[in-house]
Amino acid sequence: MAPKVLVVLTSHGFIESANRPTGWYLPEFAHPYQVLADKGVEIVTASPKGGVAPLDPGSVEAFKADAVASSFLQNKTALWEQTAPLASFLGRSGEFAGLLYPGGHGPMFDLATDKDSIALINEFVAAGKPVAAVCHGPTVLTNVVLPSGKHLLSGKEATGFSNAEEDAVDMTKYMPFLLEDKIKEAGATYKKAPELWGAFVVVEDGGKLITGQNPASSTGVGEALAKAIGV
Repeated sequence: MAPKVLVVLTSHGFIESANRPTGWYLPEFAHPYQVLADKGVEIVTASPKGGVAPLDPGSVEAFKADAVASSFLQNKTALWEQTAPLASFLGRSGEFAGLLYPGGHGPMFDLATDKDSIALINEFVAAGKPVAAVCHGPTVLTNVVLPSGKHLLSGKEATGFSNAEEDAVDMTKYMPFLLEDKIKEAGATYKKAPELWGAFVVVEDGGKLITGQNPASSTGVGEALAKAIGV
């Protein structure tokens, strides 16, 4: 039987303060999907509300010349238009080899504090299953407290969309918090590429915790997750 990875997408599709649509970011799902699907992994999708998980239209435009992203956009719409409610996966970590959170600004507004997501991550960690997140995706890790009372990120290295990158896209003023700061507040040592937009992936806990900095890190996160689940 093919191993399965659960991909959790945001349900947050609009930033009121910016008066602009948001959601999940196309290459951050498309590229890991390509890596995993090519290795025979089955992808199952969830979102807090279920149903259509909003795709950030800005990511479609920005990556229209990206062959992998374009093919994914054209051929895999059911993956994000027919997501199951996140809560329906609680207690089911045994069905999956790993857990993946793509980014986009959407997760900053819902998944960062979603109780079901936090419970799901705790469940996968307790089961020894890898948890991966890219770009703004690592926001989902910043409020995860283990049963021991210790923060999941405490004492570990992690990455995610940097303050400098947030400034570069002029979105800092619209964010509920800055991811780089939040990762540090959670007790992690924040790491990043030496240059803006450089691909950068951090693997901790022997492959059980995988974070990627930005869209360019998406393939690397997919490859690290594939390695962690043994495909």
